[in-house]
Amino acid sequence: MKNLKSIIATAIITLSISCTNSQNFKSVDAAVFKATIIKTEDAQILDVRTPGEYANGKIADAKNADWNGGDFDAQVANLDKSKPVFVYCLSGGRSKKAANHLVELGFKNIIELDGGYMAWEKANPKTNGVWSGMTQDAYNKLMISDKTVVIDFYAEWCGPCKKMGPYLDKISKEMADNVIIHRIDADKNKSLFNALGYQGLPVIIVIKNGKQTFFKNEFVSEEELRKAL
Repeated sequence: MKNLKSIIATAIITLSISCTNSQNFKSVDAAVFKATIIKTEDAQILDVRTPGEYANGKIADAKNADWNGGDFDAQVANLDKSKPVFVYCLSGGRSKKAANHLVELGFKNIIELDGGYMAWEKANPKTNGVWSGMTQDAYNKLMISDKTVVIDFYAEWCGPCKKMGPYLDKISKEMADNVIIHRIDADKNKSLFNALGYQGLPVIIVIKNGKQTFFKNEFVSEEELRKAL
C-alpha cells in the first residue's frame, strides 16, 4: 500500500513539474510579439528555423539557432538568461519545443510567437512585397479535374508531413485513375499559403467535382484519408 502511495505521489509530482514547465513561457500572437519587442531594449530574438529558411526572410535583428541543427545549446549560450528572449519558427511547432528547452536551460522570460513567421508575415505585409511561388490563379486551376483532387501543403522540416509522404505517394499510384494528389511545399510558396490564411502544417484538402469535401490542418492518417476519398 505504501509503495502504491509512493508511486501515485511521484506521478503527481512529475505531472506537476511537466505542466509547470509547459507554462513557463508565453505564447502570443504576432501583434503582441511585435509590440513587446519594440518595448524591450536590446531585445534578444531567436529564429529557430534552418539557415536556409532564415536566409529567405527573418524578423529584424533575429539570431539564427537551428532547433534541429544539433548544436542548439551552443548557439544560445551567449544569450542573457535574465532578460526576455523572443522565439519563433515557421509555424509554431519548433519554437514551442525550443521555448520549453530554454526553460530547462534556465531562461526566465520567454515569449514565443504563436503561428510563427507565417503569422508574422501575414500581420506585417510588405508594402511592395513580391509574390513568390505558385500564383493563386494557378492554385485554383488545380481544383479543375474530373478526378478527386487532394491538396497537401507540407514542408521538409515538418515531422507529420514526412510521416504522410509515403502513403500519399502510394495512394497516388494505386488510385491514379480516380485521384490526383498535388503536394505543395509551403516554404517555397509562402505567398500562396499566407493568402489562403493557413498557419500550421500539414494542410490536407479533398475536392470532388469542384467542391471541398474534406479539410484538416493537422496530421491525417492513411485510413482517414482513404475514407475521405
